[in-house]
Amino acid sequence: MNNFELAAKCKGIALKYKTLYVLGGIGFPLTKSMKERCMQQYSYNAKRRKMIEAASADTFGFDCVGIIKSILWGWNGDVNAIYGGAKYASNGVPDIGADYMITLCKNVSTDFTKIEIGEAVWKKGHIGVYIGGGLAVECTPAWANKVQITAVKNIGTRKGYESRTWTKHGKLPWVTYKPMGDIDFDGSVTAADARLALRAAVGSEKLSEAQQMAADADKDGQITAADARSVLRRSVGMERT
Repeated sequence: MNNFELAAKCKGIALKYKTLYVLGGIGFPLTKSMKERCMQQYSYNAKRRKMIEAASADTFGFDCVGIIKSILWGWNGDVNAIYGGAKYASNGVPDIGADYMITLCKNVSTDFTKIEIGEAVWKKGHIGVYIGGGLAVECTPAWANKVQITAVKNIGTRKGYESRTWTKHGKLPWVTYKPMGDIDFDGSVTAADARLALRAAVGSEKLSEAQQMAADADKDGQITAADARSVLRRSVGMERT
């Protein structure tokens, strides 16, 4: 999985699925049996019994690190699968907590000026994923009490979003990080990527959510001729990727 795909999947969970913060949650549908299981497993969940019991069976339980693990384990939103389609501890990704996960990340930094899409954002006891445009996806009992999109306050606040200040960010070791502008995900930015961006800008090419993230060079949330021009300049070394 590459960084844009991870970010797109995180964003998709936040926007397209019913979710609830559940400690130990790795994307399982909150069926009656799973509700009892998670409340028996963690006293924190038991204290939230009324809220958990009220969740519909098509609601998925996650905690902060559970989003990352479940996606990397193949989560696909299957309400009939015990972990929403994820295969526990698969793809070389261990079942670990947020504080240990950040220690495994590469290029860990406290400087948020050069953070890349798909990097983990971390503060003690909590972790999320940067999705670009100054935004991250996190699952927290705060605010909406679910998987949600929030502003990375280290970069700045965003109108309409709650804000969180993170401590560090870093590249997850199980994710391949592609450069901005690499729309076809072949590992480099070329004229072919610029052509894809231009076709998308005029409506003759439909890009996946992950490709749109890679194509949005100016980070304004739209794919325009300006993005295509920027990708072309990057392909010939006239602009930094």
